[in-house]
Amino acid sequence: MLNKFSGIAALCVLLACSTNSRADDIQDANKLLKQGQTAQALEKVNAFLATKPKDAQARFLKGLIVNEQGNAAEAIQIFTALTDDYPELPEPYNNLAVLYASQGQYDKAKVSLEMAIRTHPSYATAHENLGDIYAKMASQAYDRALQLDKSNTATQTKLALIRDLFGKSARVAKPAATVVAAAPVAVAPTATAPSVTPPANTQVAASGNTKDDVLNATRAWAAAWSAQDSAQYLSFYAPEFNTPDGMDRAAWEAQRKERIAKPASIEVTLAGTQVTARDTENASVSFNQNYRASHLKTSSHKTLVWVKHGTQWQIVEERSGK
Repeated sequence: MLNKFSGIAALCVLLACSTNSRADDIQDANKLLKQGQTAQALEKVNAFLATKPKDAQARFLKGLIVNEQGNAAEAIQIFTALTDDYPELPEPYNNLAVLYASQGQYDKAKVSLEMAIRTHPSYATAHENLGDIYAKMASQAYDRALQLDKSNTATQTKLALIRDLFGKSARVAKPAATVVAAAPVAVAPTATAPSVTPPANTQVAASGNTKDDVLNATRAWAAAWSAQDSAQYLSFYAPEFNTPDGMDRAAWEAQRKERIAKPASIEVTLAGTQVTARDTENASVSFNQNYRASHLKTSSHKTLVWVKHGTQWQIVEERSGK
C-alpha cells in the first residue's frame, strides 16, 4: 500500500533541460543509486550541492538516496524544504506522503497528497496514493467500529474487502525507492503548467497539528494565487481581514481580482517559512515571497496572521517587511 515513490524521472513534468556538465553529475549519481551504491551516490550529490545548494533535482535525488539508506527523518526534511522552495513541484509532496504513511501518520500523508494534486491535478501517482490513504483510514475506522460492536456483519464485510484489496496490491507493488533513469533536467519556472484549485471556501484538510495546518493553508493560498483563481484566493481572507489603508472590503476584492486576472501568468513561491502558533486557533507565518508575473518580478518578506474559523484557517492580517 502507498508505495508509489516518485523518482527523478517524475520531475521531468515540471523541469527543463540542463547543461551537459550538470547532466553528467546527476546521471552518474542516479546510476550509482540504481546500482545500490548509495554511499558513492550521496558523496557525488553532496559534492554537486556544495557548488549549487539550491538545485532542485540534486536535492530531490539526495532525498531518494538517504531514504534508501534508511534515514527517513532526513528524507522528510529534504522533501519538506523542497516544498517550501519549489511549491509548484508535486513530487516532493508525494514522497513526503509515502514517508508519513510508512510511519502511520496518515493525516499528514493525506494533506501532502492533497497539496501534490492541487499543484498538478493530472499527477496520477498522487491520486492513487490518496486513494490508498482513504482506504487505510477507512480500515482503521472499521476496526474501531468492530471493537465497539463485534456482531456488526456489514462492518466485517467492508473491512475484509479493504484487506483483500491491500493484499492484492502488495503482490504487484514495485519497490518504494525505485528510481527511473531520465534525461538531465534543471529548474525552470513553469507558471504555465496546468493547475486546478478547489472551489472557493475549501481548505486543506486538517492534520490536527496547528503549525502544519497553517503552513499548508499558506501554501494553498500561494497556489491559488499562482493559478490566478481569485475566488479561491479571496476565500483565504477572513471577513474581519484588515484591508490596506482602511480600504472598503468590496473595493479591495475588486482590486485584487483585477490584479490577479491581468497578467498572462503568475508564479508565487515561498522560502524560509517560519510558523509561530499562539494557541490552537491563532498563528502567524513569515516567509520570503517571490512573485513572478508576465510583466513583473519582485521579492519581499511577508507575514500572514491566521485565525481558525470552525475547521478553516483564514487570514486576518497581512504585513510586508520584517
